[in-house]
Amino acid sequence: MSQPKALIVARCHDVLKSSLEQLGYDCVFKEALPYEEAIKEIHLYEGLVTSNHLPVDKNLLNAGAHLKWVGRLGSGMEIIDVPYAQTKAIACFSSPEGNANAVAEQALGMLLALESNIFRSFQEIKNGQWLREENRGFEIEGKTAGIIGLGNNGHLFAKKLIAMGLKVLAYDTTRNNYGLPGVVGCDGLDDIYEQAEILSFHVPLNAETYHYFDTDMLSKMRQQFILLNLSRGPVVAQPALFEGMKCGKIKGAALDVWEEEPFWKTSGSVMSQQAKALLDMPNFIGTPHIGGYTYDALYKMSRVLGEKISRFIVG
Repeated sequence: MSQPKALIVARCHDVLKSSLEQLGYDCVFKEALPYEEAIKEIHLYEGLVTSNHLPVDKNLLNAGAHLKWVGRLGSGMEIIDVPYAQTKAIACFSSPEGNANAVAEQALGMLLALESNIFRSFQEIKNGQWLREENRGFEIEGKTAGIIGLGNNGHLFAKKLIAMGLKVLAYDTTRNNYGLPGVVGCDGLDDIYEQAEILSFHVPLNAETYHYFDTDMLSKMRQQFILLNLSRGPVVAQPALFEGMKCGKIKGAALDVWEEEPFWKTSGSVMSQQAKALLDMPNFIGTPHIGGYTYDALYKMSRVLGEKISRFIVG
């Protein structure tokens, strides 16, 4: 019997390769494999490890005649047609536990940078401006944060905020018991609308969360607030964010994820123009989807994914 093969089209740590080799797989690495090429050769593989750039849709799954499992490094299963994979008895795995702390740490860093004007004053001082009074900031201790989505990274972000003396309100449609000391679980969003001075999104992207933050949610927030999104770009409707920043209802915002990534791929569009305008605002921070991309997270995601695949194969 020939040795089964696993196709890996994502950058991973060697710990994943070791796990798969221990299971008897021959690992084939093709990180930049185009979709068209993947369609042609996926029939050669029993396993597939993917990341953001290769969508695992019905066509790819149909072409994978021998596929038994698909692994996703990180979170965000929207790139895999999981329901269709299940009809073909193909197991699907992700490893959100692996990069949850990295995302939570970046969210905290972005929040602190906004409240303390760290990035803005850094840019000013490089330009020869020594502005102390203009950069007088705010402490986050004692503030009220609303966290929407208390999964892996939402949970860890909440823990960090609680440790720093914030009141944390959380809303998650899948949780009956929030189970984290210090977190006030909400049955709906009314308390968050009423009290939150910080609004942070930690939800997957699906039909229910697409444009979760929109002009309606903006209007319901009772006070000026800081907005953070480190989940998926389309969770926050960029026009609503832009409107909130322009009118001052949003005191500051930080995005690690964008509705279009990169936003200049539709150069000249309204979305691209809004994104560039946001980057010119002194109370906005944007990063290129790096929150869960630390060296530590790469190891953790690879280890977690290897463990899940191993349990599936052995069990």
